[in-house]
Amino acid sequence: MIHKILFMGSGEFAAEILKKLADSEFKPMAVITQPDKPVGRSQALSPTPAKKIAVDFGLEIREPKTLKNAESEQMIKSFEPNLIVVADYGKIIPKNILDIPKLGALNVHPSLLPRHRGATPIQSTILLGDEKTGVTIILMDEQVDHGPIVAISDFKFQISDLTHAELLKKLADLGGNLLVETLPKWLNGEIKPMPQDETRATYTKILTREDGKIDWKKSAMEIERQIRAFEGWPDAWTVWPNGKQNLKIKILKIENMDNAGVNGPGRVFATPGREMAVASGAGAVKIKELQLEGKNKTTGQEFLRGYPEILGVTLI
Repeated sequence: MIHKILFMGSGEFAAEILKKLADSEFKPMAVITQPDKPVGRSQALSPTPAKKIAVDFGLEIREPKTLKNAESEQMIKSFEPNLIVVADYGKIIPKNILDIPKLGALNVHPSLLPRHRGATPIQSTILLGDEKTGVTIILMDEQVDHGPIVAISDFKFQISDLTHAELLKKLADLGGNLLVETLPKWLNGEIKPMPQDETRATYTKILTREDGKIDWKKSAMEIERQIRAFEGWPDAWTVWPNGKQNLKIKILKIENMDNAGVNGPGRVFATPGREMAVASGAGAVKIKELQLEGKNKTTGQEFLRGYPEILGVTLI
């Protein structure tokens, strides 16, 4: 059988998977990705990470605004795919699209399904302090991350100190390798998909900017996980009530430490080495890197030198 594979993906995870696929004997015919989106203050249109990889490999690209119309269905049918491979596409794919290829649609998902179904599995893995994670390939159905398991692989390394970007890269590498290893068996009909255990299913949520707001009543460990999980979006942030104005501060890197006798979650104090630190509900955190809204990133120590008036303030 001639491999007629169509790839659907958009984000950074999809881009890394696509690299592996395009560099193998299973190079896709085309890539379906989301349209360019405005980013930054200039709102200049920017292609998805997957589109950038598709351009690098000279792949045909389609960017439908929606998959829920006859035009998109006909476009995908025109490729006559035997198989669709999906990773981090970013939108629900309708059943009529999934039913087009004879060998179905395989989704590469960065968690050990059925744990962490949904849009933010990597962030949830870090935020909840999971001790293990991995990648699952499923045969897609109309429900989110619900289809039977085709292949699964554990991530073999410690994840307790990885940021979102670091874990994403490692899981994408694992997922790309697993996909290329699995495809020959799937295309030859050698794999029988296994249903997921619904009693173990958990679900993630789409993140909003408000999810990044730090609750200083939480433990230092929970806050440290939040900072690693929300790196890039929505970032972990807090508010400095400074006179008549509230200033937003992104907290980018911290180091857990003992409370040092400072009372009151959110209270800013200085370490013996004159580094900026904040008390939490259990323990305290030393601020290694932060960014005041409208300013450049800086170390906590440099920030404290520039804004000594923040000492004794309770962040909210």
